[in-house]
Amino acid sequence: MRKTLLLLAPLVLLGGCTWGINPDPASSSVRTAWNDDVSGCRDLGKITVQVMDHVWPFDRNDIKVRDELQVQARNSAAGMHADTIKPLAEPSDGSQPWEAYVCGNRVVGPSAPPPPQNAPAPPQPQPQQSGGFQTYPAKGG
Repeated sequence: MRKTLLLLAPLVLLGGCTWGINPDPASSSVRTAWNDDVSGCRDLGKITVQVMDHVWPFDRNDIKVRDELQVQARNSAAGMHADTIKPLAEPSDGSQPWEAYVCGNRVVGPSAPPPPQNAPAPPQPQPQQSGGFQTYPAKGG
């Protein structure tokens, strides 16, 4: 029983750890272009970031690892004065390559698709009577 507790204690303690990867204030202006077209942006270079993806024989949560990789990439991009990052590949063994760009005021990505040609027009609101009140028929009879 005592051996089991000694083996489990470090795992419990490590399970509560935060890895200390926090966004820098400057990284709040760096956006992630997951699938967007960055062809009109200026390429600043490649960033490769790495975090722990496992602790001893245990794999860490994939979503948490991906989130930490993105935070680190945004932090690095802010140091390069980039305003946009885009992943170059999926994470592998806790490492992921990103590309940093300056896009300026340019909106990156496709615009919203136009509505279908045969789509019905959205309902128009009823004009209000003077005084800002509308009247509705009452139930009953």
